[in-house]
Amino acid sequence: MPQLDRYKNHMVNIEFAAVEDFSRLPYPERLSLVLITSGGMKGMLNERPIFVTAPCILCLAEDDEVNIIEKHNVAAQSFHFHREFLNSVTFSDSQVSLPFTPRIQTGLSLFQRDRPYPLPRITEKAYPLLFEWFFILGTEVQAQSDERWRCRIKKYLIQILGMLEDLNRSSEQSPVDLVLEYIHTNYPRKIVLEDLTKCAHLNRVSLNKMFQERCETTAMGYLLVHRLKVAGDLLTHTDMNLNDIARATGFEYDTYFIKQFTAKKGISPTKYRNITRRLATN
Repeated sequence: MPQLDRYKNHMVNIEFAAVEDFSRLPYPERLSLVLITSGGMKGMLNERPIFVTAPCILCLAEDDEVNIIEKHNVAAQSFHFHREFLNSVTFSDSQVSLPFTPRIQTGLSLFQRDRPYPLPRITEKAYPLLFEWFFILGTEVQAQSDERWRCRIKKYLIQILGMLEDLNRSSEQSPVDLVLEYIHTNYPRKIVLEDLTKCAHLNRVSLNKMFQERCETTAMGYLLVHRLKVAGDLLTHTDMNLNDIARATGFEYDTYFIKQFTAKKGISPTKYRNITRRLATN
């Protein structure tokens, strides 16, 4: 069932199942993320066979057809959200739902069926962080710890979808892929160039040359671009303050975040937030 926001007294179209038994999948009018933490199973998805082994995340669209044939010691939890939840602008005192295609595009490719297999690649390094973020989603849905609980859920949902999409773009593990994985997994934390060269097993000159050829920027330049991309989503779609956004995206101080955002985007974070929200409500 949708959650009643006890602070705003309206329904929020999200659900969290601490124990997913796979009997209701997919949830009606919901996109579903099913985190499988142990065991395995096999079944059919849209008349195609699927084989699932933990750890993994099953990404299901609302119109998928799922039939689980066998389960072996499966433990899983799931988060379900209406597309409307991505298409809402969360203000401090209200939530406005907008009648157009969601502007948060991050992660939506995971639910498209041009590629029929709904299991994005999860690496050993990424799994603990995904597990932590999933746990926080469930905690916030159940506890509604303060009036900004929806804001935090959207933050972690953006991070989860973004990481899954980034990790799923390439199955090849070149040195650049290894560094991209490291960045997408660890960008909220402090990262220095030495961390990236160790990850790639290359010196800084070789690493940056490979990054320039593939990403048209240096490794540290890509890190900054990725942090600002996530920050832009958080500015537009949550009411997190600038200090919280800075910390969530790996900037030690909000003043440094503001300086970098303004330099790269040509506009301050506050003006960016005001403009994107004004465009959303027009």
